[in-house]
Amino acid sequence: MSLLLAFDDEALLARALAAALGWPLAFVERHAFPDGESRLRLPPVLPARAVLLRGLQRPNERLAELMLVAGGARELGAAELTLVAPYLGYMRQDIAFTPGEVVSQRQLGRALAAWFDAVITVDPHLHRVATMDEVVPGRRGVALGAAPLLGRLAAERVPGALLVGPDAESEQWVTVAAVAAGLEHAVCVKQRHGDRDVAVSLPLVDVAGRAVVLLDDVASTGRTLQAAARGLLERGAASVDVAVTHALFVGDALAELQAAGVRQVWSSDCVAHETNAVSVVPLLAQALRG
Repeated sequence: MSLLLAFDDEALLARALAAALGWPLAFVERHAFPDGESRLRLPPVLPARAVLLRGLQRPNERLAELMLVAGGARELGAAELTLVAPYLGYMRQDIAFTPGEVVSQRQLGRALAAWFDAVITVDPHLHRVATMDEVVPGRRGVALGAAPLLGRLAAERVPGALLVGPDAESEQWVTVAAVAAGLEHAVCVKQRHGDRDVAVSLPLVDVAGRAVVLLDDVASTGRTLQAAARGLLERGAASVDVAVTHALFVGDALAELQAAGVRQVWSSDCVAHETNAVSVVPLLAQALRG
């Protein structure tokens, strides 16, 4: 028997995944002490195979509890422990850009490899590292792709749309989405001057009168998507919509994106958000069955 463990703030996704698998579901009970520490409680006896569903958005808040749950699950009988993190934070820093910088992807990967036997995630931000197996050394790493789902959704909502990636790193997702949906695609070039200061050069394609869908793996501050949307509309695009795998939308990012002229925003349910339009549950269930 296998058991799915989850936290109550991801109950919607957890219940859907447990139903798709036909597995029992148990929630980690949490109590927050005034000093910020947590008391966690799991079922007193766990089966040999347990899967923990925990997205690592806002990772600084979640990693300590993740470590404690992983260790506790081992002590309570889980011999095979898998982490399903639909969003995996700390993946962007894969090299030291200046001397002394901590390579967060490497350090997080080593920690996860120490705590779990396998890590399953969706559209992780892998740039200079090719596979999730490299991120979690000695363990099984699985990177699932939601881009085809978003591409097909875009084709359904906006037939004949031009898919555009807001920067060079998005090309891997835009290309796959375009092939899955039978749509044309192009990619912008980004210059980042700071966390919220971004310049985008548009691709050399005619967008006048065309419906455009910007597609990317994650929307955080949304600055890159805003810059691309404004540029496309200035160039005469009939409309600009946005499709992203991970809807982080920090602060007023969604409202600012809409103020930039974006008509609709769609996301997967990797991160619970009002823009969720497609579900990754079938992908996750298939990976766990395999």
